[in-house]
Amino acid sequence: MKKRQIAFAGASVAMVLMTAACGASEKQSTGSANVQPIGGTQTVGVGATSGASGYGSSAGTGNEAGGDSGDATSGKDALTGPAKQLSVRDVPKLGSIVTDSKGWTLYRFDEDTSGASPKSNCNDACATKWPPVPASDATVSTGIAEKELGSVTRADGTKQLTLGGWPVYRFAGDTKAGDTKGHGVGGTWNALAPDGKPAGKKAAQDDSLQLSVTSNAKLGKIVVDGQGMTVYRFDKDSAWPMKTGCLNACLETWKPVKPVDTSKVAGVDPKKLTTFTRPDGSKQLAFDCWLLYTFTGDTKPGDTNGQGKQGLWFAVTDKAKKAGVAASE
Repeated sequence: MKKRQIAFAGASVAMVLMTAACGASEKQSTGSANVQPIGGTQTVGVGATSGASGYGSSAGTGNEAGGDSGDATSGKDALTGPAKQLSVRDVPKLGSIVTDSKGWTLYRFDEDTSGASPKSNCNDACATKWPPVPASDATVSTGIAEKELGSVTRADGTKQLTLGGWPVYRFAGDTKAGDTKGHGVGGTWNALAPDGKPAGKKAAQDDSLQLSVTSNAKLGKIVVDGQGMTVYRFDKDSAWPMKTGCLNACLETWKPVKPVDTSKVAGVDPKKLTTFTRPDGSKQLAFDCWLLYTFTGDTKPGDTNGQGKQGLWFAVTDKAKKAGVAASE
C-alpha cells in the first residue's frame, strides 16, 4: 500500500511540473503532442528573472561578458548622473559597447520602443534596478555619431537620454566601471552598441531576427515573424496537452510558423519557445505552448487582418496572450 502511495505521489509531482511549464494558467482542452525545446541558447544573468515584469534581477552577480577595467567610481552618482562623454569600448564576446565618461556600461531594454516616438517602459521598481540616464550633458566621442543622440520624456516628466532612438540605462547590478552584468538579463536587456542596437552576436544578427515584437496602435505589443508578418494563435488549439485544431483546409489559410533559432529572437522569452510535431510530421513553433501561425490574408508587414477571425484567431502578445482581449478572457 505504501509503495502505491509513493508512486502516485511521484506521478502527481511530475504532472504538476509539466503543467506549470506549459501555460496551465489558461483554460485548456485535452489532446496530445510531441514537444521539444527550441535549439539555441540565451545567456541570462545569474539570479535574473524573465517574468511579466521583464526587468530581471538587481543582484550583483550575473553574466559578465567584459573585464573589470575602467574607473572604479561607485555609488549613487555613478548610476544616476549624466553620462557626459560617451565612449566606445571593445569587450570580448560582445564587441563594441557604449560606456559613460566614467566607463560604466550603458544598456537598452527590448520592451521599450524606439524610432520617431521612443518610449521608456521601465518605471518605478524597474527604474531602481535600471536607472535611466539623464539626457543632459551628453556628448559623443570617436565611434559614435552625434546624430544618434536624442531624448525621451519619461512618465515622471524627466528627460532620458536615447541612443539610436533607444532609451539608455545603467544597471544597479554592475558594481564597478567595466562590468557588463546587465547584458542578457531577462532576455530583454543588452549592452548598447554604438548605433543603439544590442551589443554582441544579437547585434550582428539584428537585421535577421526570426521572431520579434512590434507595437501596433490598436493591439499593443504583438509578435511578428522574420518578415515582419503578424503571428496568431487559435482558440481551438490546446496549450496543455499541446494539440492542433487547424488541419486540412484550415492550413490553406493559416500557415504554421516554423521553429526558430532562439539566438535570433527579441522581445520574447526564448525559454518559452518550443517545437511541436504536427500530425503530418512537420515542425511548428509554439510560444508558451500555444502554436503559432501566420494569416494568408495579411499581405504586408504590419497587417492584422486575421485578428478576431471567426472569434477564434488572435494576434499574439509578447507574453503569449491574445492581443486585444481582456486578461480575464
